[in-house]
Amino acid sequence: MPVWLTGIAAFALFGVAVLAMLMWFTANSTTVIVIRHAEKESVEPDPALSEAGQARAMLLVRMFGAVRGTGHLDAIYTSPALRNRQTAAPLAARLGLTPIVAPADNPKALAHRALSDNSGKRVMIVGHSNTVPELVAALSGQDDIPKMDEHDFGTMYIVTVPRIGSANVLRLSY
Repeated sequence: MPVWLTGIAAFALFGVAVLAMLMWFTANSTTVIVIRHAEKESVEPDPALSEAGQARAMLLVRMFGAVRGTGHLDAIYTSPALRNRQTAAPLAARLGLTPIVAPADNPKALAHRALSDNSGKRVMIVGHSNTVPELVAALSGQDDIPKMDEHDFGTMYIVTVPRIGSANVLRLSY
């Protein structure tokens, strides 16, 4: 075999190895936890959380309040509504995060923003009964996400979005 052909083969093999390593190190997943705000006090235009809602917000602290390691969150997104901000506030305070307030009127844009700003990280989005299914659908690419009942405050979706491949959705009650 000529020396020049061996050199080309070695160079090509090196290029394939570098490309494979690049793909391996950038093939991370972003985990997005999508919940509805906790129980609200009343049906007024911008109600505060009820006692049950405050207890549920504290449950989120117990579930995701690890400052480092497993369960640690890197960002929290919430709508401008008081009940959403109050749901996120205890957890954000525990983690030392400032919640990112984003409009609730465009769930697809919020899903895109959360993924692009937090690639390979863990994020929580606090939405509303009408936006949670749309957020999960936008994050996962699935169109069979069930609508939320007006009295459902305990459903949580954990969406794992890999850079390469299909998203996975886990629906839990908390």
